[in-house]
Amino acid sequence: MTDNTKVLSASKKTGVSAAVAGIIGAVLLAEAGYVNHPSDPGGETNYGITKQVAVANGYYGPMKDMPKDFAWSVYYDQYLGKPGYDKLLPHSVAVVEELVDTGVNTGVSRSSTWFQKALNALNRGGKDYPAIAVDGKVGKQAISAYASLEKKRGRVKACEMVIKLIDAQQAMHYMSLTKLSDFTPGWVDHRIGNVNLEKCKLPPEQ
Repeated sequence: MTDNTKVLSASKKTGVSAAVAGIIGAVLLAEAGYVNHPSDPGGETNYGITKQVAVANGYYGPMKDMPKDFAWSVYYDQYLGKPGYDKLLPHSVAVVEELVDTGVNTGVSRSSTWFQKALNALNRGGKDYPAIAVDGKVGKQAISAYASLEKKRGRVKACEMVIKLIDAQQAMHYMSLTKLSDFTPGWVDHRIGNVNLEKCKLPPEQ
């Protein structure tokens, strides 16, 4: 590790599951490389990482030169582990991919909040499982609620419904960002529905 680069340790990178590697790989593919759009208030980005996020995680070099491994480590630590999404892997890899992808694009507080709201919307007024706090933090309550939804609706259907509701909330969020309308077509085209519902049929991580 250099002074200005925090990279993913070899043990972490080789020890992750195929599911996690696929999730982060999909985000890196969607975000592509270096961008410095004049209308983007976040300024320079590389692999979807803003300069502010890069600095906060230990990278101080030119954004054009930011290593892909650094972006990989940020996604693993800040968008999968820190918000608690990895705890959902034994239930649904597709839902975790949706949460990570949405978190990268809109912030993990929003993706977590939309997940919680989706779970509350699907509990039939508390008949199927208790409503959970909507605080933007995915913890035991949210995971328990999702497990209850799976038990009620089935693993595949629970996954499909949650992803659809997160996408719906994400679309409404984009429509509200009138000052960033230059980006709306791209966001809608590349971020809404980009987690294929067929992935809900894949087995969860063991």
